[in-house]
Amino acid sequence: MGKVLIFSAPSGSGKTTIVKHLLKLFPELEFSISATSRAPRGEEKDGIDYYFMDAAEFMARVEQGEFVEWEEVYKGTCYGTLRAEIDRIWDRGHVVVFDVDVVGALNIKKLFGDQALSVFIMPPSVEALRERLVGRGTDTPEAIKRRLAKAEQEIAYAPKFDRVIINDDLETAYAEAVAVVGDFLAAK
Repeated sequence: MGKVLIFSAPSGSGKTTIVKHLLKLFPELEFSISATSRAPRGEEKDGIDYYFMDAAEFMARVEQGEFVEWEEVYKGTCYGTLRAEIDRIWDRGHVVVFDVDVVGALNIKKLFGDQALSVFIMPPSVEALRERLVGRGTDTPEAIKRRLAKAEQEIAYAPKFDRVIINDDLETAYAEAVAVVGDFLAAK
């Protein structure tokens, strides 16, 4: 069994930006592509950003035991990690990097124990999060309201993670993430 890195945060906290930075710096890291029952947004591509499937296919694959973890994150919208995706990455000799919701993150951490490092990316405030989500221009006002309500719940889980990085300044958050990941990769 190889190592896994787990990143989680409320939507708009900068988690994906930080993960992409780490993937550029550490060649042994490989991103685990999650499966979802939602439709693609913007320029998202199947097999690159997510494995997109309809709700029926998603649930059929859950019942067949193909997921390591999954959750209905929003009503009617499921996300999960396919076992085959982890095996694909480990077979290449790489470290799996997860970018998942908080419940999925904690479930993965429980599954992999000391082979996993869980990192929570904390927004500086809920108001800063609102500004980031509005600024992205990818969500409706209703979706932003729903994401902010969920963010407040997710922030309560932060103490359950191995490390919490506050993303108030992106360069500082980058440096802290690089240090944390470097230490984890160097540990035997």
